[in-house]
This record gives sequence, structure tokens and C-alpha cells, in this order.
Amino acid sequence: MTVLPVNEGAFDRWIGDECQTVALALKQDLAPVELGKQVAYPPTYASIGYNIDTLSDGTKVALIDSVGSQANRMEPLFKRPPYSELVPQVDIVLGSPEEGGRRRSLLDLAHRSADAVVNSTPGLSGRVKQAFDALKQNNDAGPLCALAPTSLVFGVWDSRGGSNEKRPRLVRAIVRAWNVDVLHSAAQYNSVWKDLDEGSRDKLKKAAKKARKPQGLSEKGLKDAPATHRRDKKRVLGGVLVHGRIQRDVIVNLAALRTLNGSTHEETVAIRRYILALALLAAAADIDMFLREGCHLRFLDDGDRWREIPRRGQASDIDLASREAHDSLLAYAKKAAVPFTAKWPSEKEYRFDVREAEKLLSLPDNRTDED
Repeated sequence: MTVLPVNEGAFDRWIGDECQTVALALKQDLAPVELGKQVAYPPTYASIGYNIDTLSDGTKVALIDSVGSQANRMEPLFKRPPYSELVPQVDIVLGSPEEGGRRRSLLDLAHRSADAVVNSTPGLSGRVKQAFDALKQNNDAGPLCALAPTSLVFGVWDSRGGSNEKRPRLVRAIVRAWNVDVLHSAAQYNSVWKDLDEGSRDKLKKAAKKARKPQGLSEKGLKDAPATHRRDKKRVLGGVLVHGRIQRDVIVNLAALRTLNGSTHEETVAIRRYILALALLAAAADIDMFLREGCHLRFLDDGDRWREIPRRGQASDIDLASREAHDSLLAYAKKAAVPFTAKWPSEKEYRFDVREAEKLLSLPDNRTDED
């Protein structure tokens, strides 16, 4: 199998309007850190439990980590050196000065530059509004590149701002497990109930009855409590046994990247170089895969396969996983960031204002059914 190396020439080719490559795709095989049978714990959703689909041939496929969750795991990469040198580091201080205030990085916010916290932060909100207006009115991504470039990498929707501008994810990752069987769990909590004297037990029973909470003693840890069923009467879930693969799929959308423009041709090239570099660094990074309790995964050494996907024809294997490829990409990213560093916010810290948040509650919702 021929694997094509990547370099600055390939990166620049991918941003060009005439390029026939529409995406880069990565497949990674994963396995639990525990040896033996492959058992993983998918996320549990309130109304459905695990998200498991049954295919036409009977195969059950479990969602192990969603697209949104994967994006939130990748984005903090840019808080750590050397990647932190590539993007603005902006913090928002929450709470009053008397309380000291907790800091949240813009890179940690669920809705990125369109988050309600940003819209409630004087000084930052005005600049964000100008950036979204430039996107909406002139298709100019330059201002947002200089303020919150990862919003363009992982997708953003100004659904509560004035523009209602929506940009797709350039990096999309998801983790699935194939051919699974659902397992169930049970537990028994043993309290000190048996060690209490009869008088104490009677008093506690009367107190629970008076409070009209027949299960209150167990819920408060004062009486033995078996844990075999959830409140909806269904069995407690205990993970899935995976008979097939646990696979992470990552797509870098080059067609969407090439819709990003600046106010001039030179700025368009600079924007695309910069955002491509950030997208590739995020997509190729070995992020921690401790997803939740019971779901600690690792990458298999021979499981990475990057492919260049053309608009038509056969896909080609490319090298974006080696140390040489990473070093080349990081050097490209450092060079691509230079045109924007002088435009980064001079202030590194902004303070959330609850009065501004209160104003948001009176504004109309810009979202529509078509969105």
C-alpha cells in the first residue's frame, strides 16, 4: 500500500478553489484499556438510555461518543503549548470580584463565540457581534479568525445573536461500537439499619411516613437499598459487550473550508491556510479517550488510516499520523498564524455581567424551523 507524504505544497493545494479533494478522512481502531472482553459504557440519555441502532441485518451499533462531545474534547488542545501559541487565549471571569470569580476559557464554552456567556460579557460581545456581522454581510471570516478561530474549525451558530449566522464543522468526529450486546448492572447498598435498635428504626419509619417519603430512608442512606432498576422500572444499564470494532471516524471538510473568504484574495488565502492548519492539528491529535466512568479507551498502534477523498475517483492513502507529518504541519501552522497574531484581542480577560444576561432573556429567538 502506497502512502503519500504530506507537506506545505499539499496543504496549499487543499485550500485552492480548483482542488478536487473534498475531504480528508481518518479511521482509528480503539479498544478498552482493560484486557480481555471488550466492554464499554456508552453515554446514557434521559429518555432512551443508550443510543443503539439495529441495522437491517440485525447488527446493533452503539454510539460511544457523539460529534458534539468529540469536538469539546478536541478544542482544549489549543490551551496547551505549543498549540496555545496558535490561537488567542481569552478568559471570561464569572462571579463577583468579592467572590474572586471563576475563569472560563473561550475554548471551553459549549457554543464557542456564540455562547450566551460571551453575549453577556461587555467588551467581548461587541467584537464578537462585529465578527458575525462581517460573516453574514460580506462572507468575511477575517474578524472571527482573529478573535475565535476554533469557532470556524468546530462549527458555530449565532442563534441568539443578531446575525443568526451558522457555520458548519470543518472537523467532525464520532465514536461507534459495532455488533454489541447490552449488559445490565446491579448493586446492593448495605446501611447500618440492622445495627440500629428497634426504637430508632421505629422513629425513622414514622418520620419517613410523616414526610410521605416511603423510599426516603433508602434514598438518605439509612436503610439497605438494592439498585437493580431505574425509576422508569427498566433494568440498570451495565455497558455493552462489543463483538466487532470500536471505531473513531474523523472527517476534515475541505469543501466547507474553501467557502471561507476574506476581504481580499490575499486575506482569503491567509484565512484558509490558518483554519486548515488548526483543523488538521485537531483532527490528527492523540486526545485522551477517557470518555466517562467505565469507558476508558486507547488507540491501537496499527489502527490509523488517513485518506484523501476526491470529488470523483479513488481515495488515496496519505501520511498525517507520523512524527514527520506532525512537525511539518506544526511549522505550517505557526507560519499561518502570523498574519492574525497582531489582530488578537489586547485584553486577555473579560468579566461576565449578569445584567447583560438578563437583557438576553427579553430578546426574540432568531432561530427558525429551517435552521
